[in-house]
Amino acid sequence: MAATVVLKKAVGQAEQGGGEGATVTSEAVALPNPTGMHARPAATLVALAKKYSSNVKLVSGDMSANAKSIVAIMGLGLAHGQDVAISATGADARTAAADLIQAIKDGLGEEAEPVAVAPAPEPPAAPKPEPAKPAAPPRSGDPNTLLGISASPGLAAGTVVQLRTQEFTIAELGQNAADERRTLRDAVDRAMWSLGELRDGLEKEGNSEKAGIFGAHQEILQDPELLERADAEIDGGKSAAFAWRKAYTDLAEQLASLDNEVLAGRATDVRDVGTRVLGEITGQLVEKPDLNENTILVAKELTPSDTAQIDRAKVIGFATVNGGVSSHVAIIARSMDIPALVGIEERALDIADGTRVVLDSSKGELRLNLSDAELRAVRERQRKQAERKAREEAAKDDPAVTSDGHRVAVVANIGGVDDAKDAAGKGAEGVGLLRSEFVFLGRTTAPSEDEQADVYSQCAKALRPGQPLVIRTLDVGGDKPLPYLPIPAEENPFLGLRGVRVGLDQPETLRTQIRAILASAGAGAKLHVMFPMISTVTDWRRAKEIFDEEASAVAFSGEVSVGIMMEVPTVGIMAGQFAAEPGCDFFSVGTNDLTAYTLAMDRGNANLASQMDPCNPAVLSLIGRAADALHANGKWLGVCGGAASDLQAVPILVGLGVDELSCSIPAIPAVKAMVRSYALSACQELASKAVACSTPEEVRALVPVDEI
Repeated sequence: MAATVVLKKAVGQAEQGGGEGATVTSEAVALPNPTGMHARPAATLVALAKKYSSNVKLVSGDMSANAKSIVAIMGLGLAHGQDVAISATGADARTAAADLIQAIKDGLGEEAEPVAVAPAPEPPAAPKPEPAKPAAPPRSGDPNTLLGISASPGLAAGTVVQLRTQEFTIAELGQNAADERRTLRDAVDRAMWSLGELRDGLEKEGNSEKAGIFGAHQEILQDPELLERADAEIDGGKSAAFAWRKAYTDLAEQLASLDNEVLAGRATDVRDVGTRVLGEITGQLVEKPDLNENTILVAKELTPSDTAQIDRAKVIGFATVNGGVSSHVAIIARSMDIPALVGIEERALDIADGTRVVLDSSKGELRLNLSDAELRAVRERQRKQAERKAREEAAKDDPAVTSDGHRVAVVANIGGVDDAKDAAGKGAEGVGLLRSEFVFLGRTTAPSEDEQADVYSQCAKALRPGQPLVIRTLDVGGDKPLPYLPIPAEENPFLGLRGVRVGLDQPETLRTQIRAILASAGAGAKLHVMFPMISTVTDWRRAKEIFDEEASAVAFSGEVSVGIMMEVPTVGIMAGQFAAEPGCDFFSVGTNDLTAYTLAMDRGNANLASQMDPCNPAVLSLIGRAADALHANGKWLGVCGGAASDLQAVPILVGLGVDELSCSIPAIPAVKAMVRSYALSACQELASKAVACSTPEEVRALVPVDEI
């Protein structure tokens, strides 16, 4: 049913639907989205609103947000059934209000759910005083061991420096609104320039991933919501500094409170950008703590700017209470090869500066109160690691061949063209996982077939002729939404439309990508296509049928093999049936998701982080079954998940029959060296013992960490 547009003329403005200043407000409707105005519908609404020249607001009760700002809309935290309306001011206000409220009623790309009329609420009972909460007990059971999630693996022994939030001295009241507004605009311009300088410098250094983060910070500064909020405060008599601080801190707090890890994580980016501008307004330099050598930073959170500018000559690791493994800070830490923990227990903030600690992010723990003997043992382990790393780097281009002559391919996981070039410099023998979603993210419209083909071709050309390039088709879903790819909201997106299921649900997207991949087949690399989240033979057959139809309709060079990303236990359990399927040339195991689905654990849950171990015997057994089935059919098995970069897992995986290890780029030399240090017969003996173990701890004891 079409939405009725109720026209309301603003006082002192032109007649509705007429002149430049006309204001039109739609009727209020109950938000039909089952999980409220989360990322996906908000992005869809923003994309629609930007088509109109009018100023457009999303209104709910006494709250409103710029409908062209996703952070503003998300900040409202609108729930299913909440009344919303559209208010538009401008030449095309009537059309904007009508179209946008209709889009909201239709679900903004999601299936609209009828809103039940709620009974009148009972009068609230008098609140009972809450008892004081006792301090949380150590998650590890040991007061000297704090647990977190590994954002970047490594071992560091040093002393703690607590990084506190910057405090600025700010006058609340302004002098003149026009002058304060000009002061704010000038500060934003200077911050934009400094971000551009930082971004360009990182680009020149070849750090495109880090550079992209600061490009995103420039986008935040251009979000209209931030300046509108600050301007409103300035108009109320506040100073530029006070107004700006209130604008960005309010917005960051709203984002941080959202039940969405990715968007909540962006609160850190908003605060980072906000602090940069605040420093420009006040002229107060951001205070940097005095750092000695072997510093381990501990903080509530680190901003991307903090992390990108860490002095690696002094800082050897960090741990933060906030943040996740997908945050910008975690991405930077991995690119810098610096040990890092996120989601660490909050009691870490009580550790005194100067305390000696050991950060073992490979184990997900921070240990304190070490004895001199324990610390000496850690130092000796580090010395051996440094010597070993130097030997590994010197031999990075040597093949990974066991001492009895068995060769294992060691390739790289990449997210773009620059990664492909970096991987070659680390000794990679090709690419075992190209995460193709990087072409699709950060856009308001889908990439064209030609755009995709160009990127895939560039990646292929970065490799040596004949080296493998395994391209994973688009892996998005309810947990990784795209504004232009409507996917119904789901109560548990990890068990819903993810990976190939999205492509099968919306086959034209998959068909376009397959054609683009095939167009890059003549670029030099040996091309492989891999479908993510295959869980049934029917899924495989439908995906392969689409591939075959597109392959028969277009001209392309050479052969392209097709396989399955094994992330779901059914593929391992039914490996024989999948391996016998015509046209299924290989599996590549995504051990992160395979472990999560096998153990029924959320891989982002800090309380379960220590149990999320791919060396669990159940996971290893599935990998072994897959290797046996594939080899019986003359096909190959790769591992592209985190286990391929886990040195304790490497000899066991080789023993299970894994033919290809696809690693993080920094890990390639060490993985190749680990393969060379074992005989295949010894690896097979380890694998046989590992699958008979009862716990991952027993498995890891087979390959002692002190040997790594």
